[in-house]
Amino acid sequence: MEKTDFLVIGSGIAGLSFALEAAKHGSVLMITKKEDTESNTNYAQGGIAAVRDSMDSFEQHIEDTLKTGAGLSNRLAVETMVSEGPKRIEDLMNYGVEFSFFWKENKKVLALGREGGHSVSRIVHKADHTGREVEKTLIERCKETGAVRIEEHSIAVDLAVDVSNGNHRCVGAFMLTPGGEVEQIAAKITMLTSGGSGQVYLHTTNPAIATGDGLAMAYRAGARVNNLEFMQFHPTALYPRDKQAFLISEAVRGFGGVLRTKAGNQFMDNYHEMRDLAPRDIVARAIDHEMKTSGDDHVYLDVTGRLPREVRERFPSIYKHCLSKNLDITRDWIPVVPAAHYMCGGVVTDLDGHSSLPGLYAAGEVASSGVHGANRLASNSLLEAVVFSYRAAKSACSELKNLPQKPIPKLHLKNHQKASGQYDEEEWVLVSHDLFQIRKLMWDYVGIVRSNLRLERARRRVDLVRREVDDLYQRSPMNIGLIELRNIALVASLIIRSAIRRKESRGLHHTTDYPERNDSRKPKNTLIFHRRSSK
Repeated sequence: MEKTDFLVIGSGIAGLSFALEAAKHGSVLMITKKEDTESNTNYAQGGIAAVRDSMDSFEQHIEDTLKTGAGLSNRLAVETMVSEGPKRIEDLMNYGVEFSFFWKENKKVLALGREGGHSVSRIVHKADHTGREVEKTLIERCKETGAVRIEEHSIAVDLAVDVSNGNHRCVGAFMLTPGGEVEQIAAKITMLTSGGSGQVYLHTTNPAIATGDGLAMAYRAGARVNNLEFMQFHPTALYPRDKQAFLISEAVRGFGGVLRTKAGNQFMDNYHEMRDLAPRDIVARAIDHEMKTSGDDHVYLDVTGRLPREVRERFPSIYKHCLSKNLDITRDWIPVVPAAHYMCGGVVTDLDGHSSLPGLYAAGEVASSGVHGANRLASNSLLEAVVFSYRAAKSACSELKNLPQKPIPKLHLKNHQKASGQYDEEEWVLVSHDLFQIRKLMWDYVGIVRSNLRLERARRRVDLVRREVDDLYQRSPMNIGLIELRNIALVASLIIRSAIRRKESRGLHHTTDYPERNDSRKPKNTLIFHRRSSK
């Protein structure tokens, strides 16, 4: 058993920000499935939304966020994020993050981009690879502290929960080490920053590690989760899609890019007053409708109206990647389709990152702070992560001081204390095939447009696969593929259950059986939790 003051699960912007603050007060162990720089943060192209200009205001940013959230955002959470955002941007720059800027009257001024749903330009960015710049810098700062130990190629299997005296408390986690051993990490505070769950869908912009592990572990441990029906589909992923869809940043539309049909017609005028800068749910459904109406397999994003030099300077990574596909975006229209991108629901937290399970904090995409509601405003994700992870760190450090110095009980992970057992190669092939089936079912039946028939069909089939996976999990030796498959099956089931419960169309959840938003009563969150036994 390893012991640490703070256990951080995940190495994105939320986990790194938390670790830097927590390291000032105790030992920090961070575990990550791949290399330390692999996370959804690393793939964030657009930037961080924050009020930085005299033409902008907190009130405008708050209203843009609430409007996009379709009536489900928590106003206090939004106000907290927006008002504290500029200070967190300053923190990042003090850590050494270099954002794009220009010179004005002999002063360096941050360059601010604009994206869908924003009424003004307020996106702080580093060209089109903001996430990579932030991730790299924060990793360097964490390593410099000497108090943050990062375990790469390690995956959390389940949270460790102490149920003595009937009082449930998270006291760490079980980890599968690179050597194949299952090890318990005893922690006074556990911070869940495991990122998203895009791999639940067949087509996603998320990296291969985004398998919903944190959501699944938190649910199994008894923490409350909510609003999982609100999976955001990014409107513009490069077509044809590779194994991981390549994202064409929303900033391209903010830069003047327009959407066109194959026939060359602009179409967003028909769907929203903000046209190509409409919120993502509107744009994704518009593209989906145009494709279904025409029978085309994609639409186009046209940025050829800007000077080639400006396009190359603003979007160097996108330009380079497209050029490798024999596509020059300064001259050619970009073929695009939607892809699963961001989970707006998650583990329910308060404004200081507390989950409903004592000892467990959460921030970033895995968490539901109340900011996003039924739809996320572009580039609010990194802002939410850095604001609420900072608040969580401050709260956790205060809690650490008051924790009793009693020994942490030795717990057991049922059936899997060791990564041993009989491995059935043929059965694994059959069940791993189920992974493709789950992801395709989710894409076909629980995607951009849903219906009661599709959701019920998906529920029956996913539940069957989930039972098969759980059975294999109990009998087989531990490995990363099986852990991820188990988590994907559970998260898929939870998304479907949430979608079935919402009898209206709101934000990212659009169903043909309830096509209108129901504003006759106060909108409610879709809350789900698993009752743990005290035994």
